[in-house]
Amino acid sequence: MAKELAKIRNDVVGSLLRPAHLKEARLRYDEEKISAAELRAVEDRAIREAVALQEEVGLAVVTDGEYRRLNFQDSFGASVSGFDARRSDLRFVEALSEKGKPLQRWEAAYQVRDGAAMLQRRPVKERLRLQRNLPLEEYQFVSRVAKKPAKVTLIGPDRISQRFDYQNSKAIYATMDEFMADVVRIERQMIQSLVDAGCRYIQIDAPGYTAYVDPPSLEAMRRRGEYPMENLARSLKADSEVLKGFTEATFAIHLCRGNQRSMWHREGTYDAIAEKLFTELNHDRFLLEYDSPRAGTFAPLRFMPKGKVVVLGLVSTKVPELERIDDLKRRIDGAQKYLPLEQLAISPQCGFASDVVGNLISEDHQKRKLEIVVETARQVWG
Repeated sequence: MAKELAKIRNDVVGSLLRPAHLKEARLRYDEEKISAAELRAVEDRAIREAVALQEEVGLAVVTDGEYRRLNFQDSFGASVSGFDARRSDLRFVEALSEKGKPLQRWEAAYQVRDGAAMLQRRPVKERLRLQRNLPLEEYQFVSRVAKKPAKVTLIGPDRISQRFDYQNSKAIYATMDEFMADVVRIERQMIQSLVDAGCRYIQIDAPGYTAYVDPPSLEAMRRRGEYPMENLARSLKADSEVLKGFTEATFAIHLCRGNQRSMWHREGTYDAIAEKLFTELNHDRFLLEYDSPRAGTFAPLRFMPKGKVVVLGLVSTKVPELERIDDLKRRIDGAQKYLPLEQLAISPQCGFASDVVGNLISEDHQKRKLEIVVETARQVWG
């Protein structure tokens, strides 16, 4: 199955819009008006509906919509202990993006006094430990209700390192390498459990890699006394170490420029880092955002090694306007100038709801965009 999944031609990035009844239940849980068991029952129902939707439109692989998470980064933040951080809840997550404007760059306050793990840069109060394997819990349920193979998403070491306040954690971790070694160890534990449970498609979300082509992000690193290219090298090594020895599953990595409430927080093309990314990362599939001019041209695809698949994120999850299949086919033709068709696939550019708030499109538009992905893949690859 892993070999078959490595070559699928349509894909879904991970998150789906949360239905209103799920968000209402989460709020009631935060307010201690319903129990954890009652919330889980609502989540279970919503996940069954999300799986049915994805299977109905014909996706080759499905997800649980990340419905048990408040934010896509909860795969790590809600699974480990050790951060000096507050507990996240629905209202807290909603407040993070309320000042941002759709379809504009959004600069969130990542360094705050009372922040949540992964949502802001937090120090640690003790060494990190795996306390709860949330992705495993997600897979154990979705794999029972899905007829198609189910994929699970984990946040990658690069983003984890960018949301770690090393400067105020030196009493626990003397070096960043020491911290990253614990991150790699924990993520390997999580993946081993997923593989043992039968998961054959694991996606690493790595939105932080575009920070290395984004001038404001690079400047923020330098102000903290960091060397961006050292950070990049450390992250590439950690990402590869996370996967080492796992031959039973297909591994994908997803790169984007931010996707909360139809906003973004990174700009810059892949060109400056493409050769290092594509040749040093050993993932089977690269899900790349390509829905806007911010992503640049397909020229960097020339660095992709043979045997890897690039999943072109051509369908936008940020806007309700529906893409035309003929236009998407022309863009795929454009990518073939740099990579043969057998190394290409198509997907939305990101999830539809990186957090519980979700992007500013309707559930109907979400379904139709997924249908467009599937139909485009059928017409191009058969």
